[in-house]
Amino acid sequence: MSTEFYLVRHAEKEKNVGDVSISTEGIKQAHKTANLFSKMSIDKMISSPLNRAKQTAQIVAEANHITISEDSRLRERANWGDSPGQTFQEFVEMWNRCNKERDYMPPVGDSARRAGERLSSCLLELSDQHPHESMVIVTHGGLITDFMVNEFTQDELNRIHPDFIIAQSELVPECSVTHIRCCDGRFTLVDFANITHLTR
Repeated sequence: MSTEFYLVRHAEKEKNVGDVSISTEGIKQAHKTANLFSKMSIDKMISSPLNRAKQTAQIVAEANHITISEDSRLRERANWGDSPGQTFQEFVEMWNRCNKERDYMPPVGDSARRAGERLSSCLLELSDQHPHESMVIVTHGGLITDFMVNEFTQDELNRIHPDFIIAQSELVPECSVTHIRCCDGRFTLVDFANITHLTR
């Protein structure tokens, strides 16, 4: 009795501070992702409340005639602009510190460990409520890797990339799809950060 989760990182976003929209290129990526899921049977779609995720989800949902619900647990660990006056360089330094020190609490946002726990709790709850279903979860790259580092062993992570923890910020491209299976409260990685649908 398993639930299939397709974790989609939002499409490419505009390069600006705050809760930005997806870019022109991001719109194209989202349409290609919509086409991928049109060939599958999807029961539910849940999105982060941030604009870049919601807009990606909307394009996928419209093409697949499915409604979207939002869950605040799918927010990114931290967002540039959450802390007033923070420069991009300061944001990157904070982000990288969170990657290295998983329990470090930034001034605004969550620690990497807590962020990963948010996603785990969301998926476990959905799996309990909707066994046998397939769901698209539109979220953020940092949250996906935070979840991965929490839930999978170092050996499993290093099969994906020999320095997974060091390289994690580069491993989940926009609109990539990570397929996670949840059965009896346990997660299995089926596929990680697949972008084949974007290259067709």
